[in-house]
Amino acid sequence: MKLIRILSPLFLGLALNTHSLFAASSFVELANPLQGTDSTGQFSHGNTYPAIALPFPVNTWAPYTQPVADSFYYQYNQNKLRGFRQTHQASVWVRDYAAFSLMPVSGKLVVTEDERASVFRHEEETALPSYYRVHLDTWNIIAEMTPTERCASFRFTFEKPSDAFVVLDTFPADASVQIVTNENKIVGFTRFNTGRVPKDFANYFVIVFDRPFVAHGVWTPDNKIQRGVSHLEGKEAGAFVQFDVTQNHKIECHVASSYISIEQAQRNLDREIGNDSFERLRAKADQCWNNMLGRVKIEGASEEQQRTFYSALYRSILFPNRFHEIDASGNSVYYSPYDGKIHSGVMYTDSGYWDTFRAAHPLYNLLYPEVSAEILQSMMSAYEQTGWLPAWSCPGHFNCMIGNHAFSLLADGWVKGVRSFDIQKAVTAMTHDAHDQILGLGRSGFKSYDKLGYVAFEESSDSTAKTLEYAYDDFCAGVLAKAAGRNAEADVFFRNAMNYTNVIDPATRFARGRRNDGSWCEPFDPLEWGGAFVEGNAWQWTWSVMQDVPGLIQQMGGEKAFADKLDTLLNMGSAVNTGTYHMMIHEMSEMVAQNMGQYAHCNEPCHHVLYLYDYAGQPWKTQVRVRQVMTLLYQSTPDGLSGDEDTGQTSAWYVLSALGIYPVCPGDVNYAIGSPLFKKATLHLSNDREFVIEAPQNGPQRLYIQGASLNGQPWNKVYLSHDQIVKGGTILFEMGSMPNYKWGADPSCRPPASLSHSK
Repeated sequence: MKLIRILSPLFLGLALNTHSLFAASSFVELANPLQGTDSTGQFSHGNTYPAIALPFPVNTWAPYTQPVADSFYYQYNQNKLRGFRQTHQASVWVRDYAAFSLMPVSGKLVVTEDERASVFRHEEETALPSYYRVHLDTWNIIAEMTPTERCASFRFTFEKPSDAFVVLDTFPADASVQIVTNENKIVGFTRFNTGRVPKDFANYFVIVFDRPFVAHGVWTPDNKIQRGVSHLEGKEAGAFVQFDVTQNHKIECHVASSYISIEQAQRNLDREIGNDSFERLRAKADQCWNNMLGRVKIEGASEEQQRTFYSALYRSILFPNRFHEIDASGNSVYYSPYDGKIHSGVMYTDSGYWDTFRAAHPLYNLLYPEVSAEILQSMMSAYEQTGWLPAWSCPGHFNCMIGNHAFSLLADGWVKGVRSFDIQKAVTAMTHDAHDQILGLGRSGFKSYDKLGYVAFEESSDSTAKTLEYAYDDFCAGVLAKAAGRNAEADVFFRNAMNYTNVIDPATRFARGRRNDGSWCEPFDPLEWGGAFVEGNAWQWTWSVMQDVPGLIQQMGGEKAFADKLDTLLNMGSAVNTGTYHMMIHEMSEMVAQNMGQYAHCNEPCHHVLYLYDYAGQPWKTQVRVRQVMTLLYQSTPDGLSGDEDTGQTSAWYVLSALGIYPVCPGDVNYAIGSPLFKKATLHLSNDREFVIEAPQNGPQRLYIQGASLNGQPWNKVYLSHDQIVKGGTILFEMGSMPNYKWGADPSCRPPASLSHSK
């Protein structure tokens, strides 16, 4: 994020006014894994790490600069690397699991994180989704790696013919290492985790080198090195192997892992790597990324716009992680992070649905429905194994954030044609989760919600935020129940979807905390964070009525009052009342830095807000404000994201917004129209059709839609349906430098109310 004071939305993006002649030879070369890595716990520019992986991988590899206890483990402003770790960390706030690392050193054997760390320079660092290279200055070594789904290949070039070592660290956890000298191999497991897994959880690994060892040994965290010892079990059991590099300075090794067994890890290695060379594996990884990123081809964009777009698309499809493997018979199997048993089928983990239901999963339904189908299957498997739908999987159930947004994923998938799950069982699961609770699952505060129509402030923290999200989730459950033919249940869910009205105060026209006796919580300050809200205040949360925007407009006093309140949100000061947080949390600091009033793009509750002007007859304001956020808050640089990236959500917002569409209400088939960023974008859909979004006059100062046609016919509506897109065709936008106050402004042009047309 760049801290730029906004003088006039009309002159956004002047720096991008000249389109370069730059052209990458492949899509993968445009994505920057270092985007968002210049972050700390106090201020986030993404809170990302350079993920070297395939799309939706089982595991990821990344360099790390910080001690293993620090979940912000790659920080761009640091100058030492401690190793290359296999990681599954979905968020810095939920921490890593199943991690271990490799690190080459030369000249002398050092094994601990601090001793083996090497100075490095970013000018000697290359990061692509499919390949990473860095010069380790301390050790005079070039380290390279390239991924497969469950494996990775490493190449270490020792520039001086001195003693050469590779150090394995299993991190602080019960672990086992076994050095098999006659096979040039290390095998073992680590149980590294921070909870949320069954007791027998382990990550089994196999590491095979391309030449014999001249020496080997094991080590413990207290720096006790045991040379010549081949086996060690205990807390953070480490290993090292030594090589002769006097003739051949390059050492290659392949690493595979499995949640099932060492034998399965070897099977993964044989299947995904086999006899392929490092270069062949990199070429395969390039091809995989090009196929997935290439589902969208943009034209008429500057180099920076291309890099930002494909970096965002890359980030969008790193999560959720696959958790399944391929057995000896070629079938998908997985160790369940929910019940600890081996099951047939597919499993996905590591996604926070509170974040990703908004744009990431709708993006998968649009561009990668075959992946979405497996994700929804795995959600239902979690329900079958535990009796609860997941809310935050990491890799098992995790008590984090609020809402029942598995409801949203299932409903959005179903209405958009992803029907890979048992709809009857899904409705039964929703009915259960809506009226029960255990830690982190179901509904906290469901008793007062069922009785009063809102979560009472006395019963549960974040009560009003929960009321708003439960009402939206009830809409999604109603959509699925209706599709299942369970009309009585659908009617109840749709009725409960109106519960948001019970927390909108008609006097202040804000969502507010409410007590058991029906009274409003006093005193009330719409700037106060926390209390009845989570990670926000009333200014940000009042708009969280995605399922009934026309109804919310009436609650606000009509279209003009509604639009005026949106204007105030965006134009007022960025003052912060820390409220029940009692301190500035990073979301507050980021909102202030964005300088967009109380609009907090750094956090998910605001992600749909700019599109609400479409519903109030002022779509030109959506156009300028969305373009403003895309231009000022997204770049391809290490400080190029705003707030937490959150397992793809922040990036998916950009991908969809840059295409000119956004799913304001997942579970509904319509996308609101914003301001397409490029002259042309072609969606290569999974049904072998194409949908083209054209805006030939587009540019930094021509961000307003003057008119549109869909497949050659005039189009004045400010929305498109999913069916219109997946059938293929072309929407052509005429762009200009001044607002067209007529296009899309008539009531007949506005997106229909999701709740009313779904009943």
